Amino acid sequence: MAAWLHVRSVVPWRDVVPFPRPGLAAPGTSARPAFNATLPAYEAGRPAFDAASPAGEAHFPALDSPALPAFDVAARLTPELTARWNAAVRGIPFAEFRRGPAYAKNGRERYALHADTESRYADCLAETADTRIPVTARAARAYLDVAFFHPYADGNGRLAGLVLQFVLAREGIELDDLAPILTTVRRADDAEGAAGLARMVHGTAEATRRRRARRSHPSHPPHRPNPPHPSDPSDSSHPSLTEPVAPLAD
Repeated sequence: MAAWLHVRSVVPWRDVVPFPRPGLAAPGTSARPAFNATLPAYEAGRPAFDAASPAGEAHFPALDSPALPAFDVAARLTPELTARWNAAVRGIPFAEFRRGPAYAKNGRERYALHADTESRYADCLAETADTRIPVTARAARAYLDVAFFHPYADGNGRLAGLVLQFVLAREGIELDDLAPILTTVRRADDAEGAAGLARMVHGTAEATRRRRARRSHPSHPPHRPNPPHPSDPSDSSHPSLTEPVAPLAD
């Protein structure tokens, strides 16, 4: 936990990526389509994600299930909201903040619990609304916050993907390829890796925008004029205008 809080404080989040151009999804609408896109990405990268995740993270819910709560992109990102999402993806009635230290990567990383851990987590979630930082950097940072605060007993990897999508969707940004983001192993003490994740999210957002722009405005083949009709007098190749007429025989 201390390692991540140090890395979080030294990464230049305001400058690591530029402000993205607006996405094609209109802000202020339901975020459910963005969240629905998370499931295929997890499924596509499931072997790598399973290998990189602690036990229990391999159970992926149907994120478009009616059992999930409605997603309102106007909502504030709070521990209460993430607890509801965590409970939904785990299929349990209620998720509470962990009550002891957490471990990941086969015990190589330990996330301590202090008296202020839960309040610090709340403060970090609130910082996702800081528009002085590019939204793609805020989304990447929030993803890592969930991963390294490790707030719940299970389902933190799935929750991190939802939080990332939610932060982007609030400002009209969607990603059409989540697998590289969700399946890459991250370390709490890796500042360059944290900055690299922000660049990956930003690059994926820009690539998504370009691909959707091409689908919305497909290129057309160059215009080729129709060949002239044989009876068109403007056609200088017509035999009646270019070849001499033979005299009639006696």
